[in-house]
Amino acid sequence: MGMRIGTPMPSFDAATDWVSGSAEEALASVAGQPTLVHFWSVSCGICKESMPRVADWRDRFASEGLRVVAIHMPRYPDDMDLDGVRAAVAEHGISEACAVDNAHRLRDAFQNVHGYVPAYYLFDAEGKLRGFAAGEKGLGVLSGALERALAAHAALNAAPSTTP
Repeated sequence: MGMRIGTPMPSFDAATDWVSGSAEEALASVAGQPTLVHFWSVSCGICKESMPRVADWRDRFASEGLRVVAIHMPRYPDDMDLDGVRAAVAEHGISEACAVDNAHRLRDAFQNVHGYVPAYYLFDAEGKLRGFAAGEKGLGVLSGALERALAAHAALNAAPSTTP
């Protein structure tokens, strides 16, 4: 069974390494923001095909609060080569924080029990899961949930302050 809607976002502390950023920086950047966490692998063709759309969402919706965190999860022993992961990060323009999950502890924390890549987890500004999808149509499946999360975030930020 995977994560249920409303489940809090797991910590990123279990990463075996970081290509860019750190667990602390990633958590600080997503605090109070809608967040897309995407699992990918250097050996995954669908992941590579989906990277431009992830980057588009990251850049297009950043001003509306969306934050993105990448998690590289190896599928095969050759995927564990950090130099290869770094090269793929550069090649695909992954500018968001990118964790490496060579021990599959983040996979377990996110309850990605089947090891799906690509896999997308959408969290609201309160850090609660609002959507999950995997595979080549995953981002399309999440587009409605993303719109709702961004609208809720905008409404929350537009609410008048009750502090005197």
